[in-house]
Amino acid sequence: MSVKTVKQDVYAEEQKEDIGAVVRRSIGMPGVDYLDPFLMLDEFYITPPAGFPDHPHRGFETVSYVLQGAGMHEDCCGHKGTLHAGDVQWMTAGRGIVHCEMPSGTEEVHGLQLWVNLASKDKMIDPAYQELQDKDIPRNTKDNTTVKVIAGESQGVKSPMLTRTQTVYLDFKMQKDGKLVQPIKKGWNSFVYVLSGKALFGPEGNQTEGCPHHALILNDEGENLVAVNKGPEECHFVLIGGQPLGEPVATHGPFVMNTEEEIQQAILDYKLKQKGFEVAKTWKSDYLTNR
Repeated sequence: MSVKTVKQDVYAEEQKEDIGAVVRRSIGMPGVDYLDPFLMLDEFYITPPAGFPDHPHRGFETVSYVLQGAGMHEDCCGHKGTLHAGDVQWMTAGRGIVHCEMPSGTEEVHGLQLWVNLASKDKMIDPAYQELQDKDIPRNTKDNTTVKVIAGESQGVKSPMLTRTQTVYLDFKMQKDGKLVQPIKKGWNSFVYVLSGKALFGPEGNQTEGCPHHALILNDEGENLVAVNKGPEECHFVLIGGQPLGEPVATHGPFVMNTEEEIQQAILDYKLKQKGFEVAKTWKSDYLTNR
């Protein structure tokens, strides 16, 4: 069996944003600026009144996974709702969207947000949403390890989530003496992010201990992730992998395109509320309206 090794261990340092927000960013920092097709992974803790009021996106997808608490979301296309603990939202910004993401209620919200790049052919498609409530996310338990299949397939169960950029997103909870053999395609970029507990990742004799708030970047060779938990506590981690796009990347805040010219056009389009941002001319979220 061909087993992936860990080629880089990245600690996601705590950063304070605004009053009441703490973010741990692993992908999207100088150590791992871009892991094609992944632009960013944040583990966030947000306490009201902190949050992310009305802001634009173009050219990529955001995946929001709530682990604790609840977060409200609203956008200029008329989409509105609340994500509770265990729920996932996969938002395709496409040609342009303006939305608001804020805590719902007074409880701290803890979760993950992943940014997935789109191929040049998909960057200007219409915005779209997919949402899965916790109860509707497929899961299975084997060898003292439970998986929630957010995207892709694991342990014989498959997620209904459509991924325009081929992606696997798996949430594992591994108990004492748990073990895992998870196929990941050779040539894909993939990583593990540990939320709590500890486990060993990699082949026997070349294992790396994964600790909380660490991203373990896997070698693109090999076709399986192997993990074991020899400690007394549960280890909670996610495994994320995707097919590289192999295209140039230009970024400016919430805009991700292929060239600097396209970035400048995105900035202009948002400023003039055109070419995808027309609806935002008169739109303001209920959060801002009611302040």
